[in-house]
Amino acid sequence: MGDLVGEALVLAVHGTRSPAGQAVSGALRDAVAARLAGVNVVLGWADVLEPPLVETLREIGPCVLVPVFLTVGYHVAYDVPTAVRDSGGVAVVTPHVGDAILDAVAERRAEVDPAPEAVVLGAAGSLRPGSVAEVAAAARRLATRVGCPVTPGFVASAEPSVRDAVAAARAGGAGRVSIASYFLAPGVLPGRLDTAGADVVARPVGTHPHLVDAIVERFLAAAVSGSSQTVV
Repeated sequence: MGDLVGEALVLAVHGTRSPAGQAVSGALRDAVAARLAGVNVVLGWADVLEPPLVETLREIGPCVLVPVFLTVGYHVAYDVPTAVRDSGGVAVVTPHVGDAILDAVAERRAEVDPAPEAVVLGAAGSLRPGSVAEVAAAARRLATRVGCPVTPGFVASAEPSVRDAVAAARAGGAGRVSIASYFLAPGVLPGRLDTAGADVVARPVGTHPHLVDAIVERFLAAAVSGSSQTVV
């Protein structure tokens, strides 16, 4: 790439004890690496797994860091910048992935229910109002893609719960309710979508090409500019 920061990419991911979730993270790393010849692509765990992100950054040195998260929750707003600072501040941090992968979410949902009457966008939840608002905005944008009402629902730390959102859709007259998964990989929290009472539940985004595209685009933009983005 011609400069040190463009020779390494750290994918900051949540981490999970689920073997299936860990396998998806590894496959995502491999898919991104296949698109970026000569770039050292590594996973950096923001939570749950070891080594912690700060140690990964210390080992890698100058790099681009892409937060592979769908909202600016605690990990994106605090853990990532703290790890960058404590590791020496040589990582260029891009914007988080966010709703750039909504087309992938829509396609995953269409796999299980091509003609839904109502959809609940099932997300993790957060105590940060901005993160909850991001999911609500994503639900509104998803509705234009699927052609039916889409409401947000959360499995923790925010309201309405996914179960309540499904129940509200039925009370509103929907005979068939599907859940679109606003998760990137299997794990404990996405597993709760299966017990929320919907007719069908889509699988997480996983290694969908739209997610790989979003990561690669952020890396290339940061590697060229060499300047970090402010997390708000």
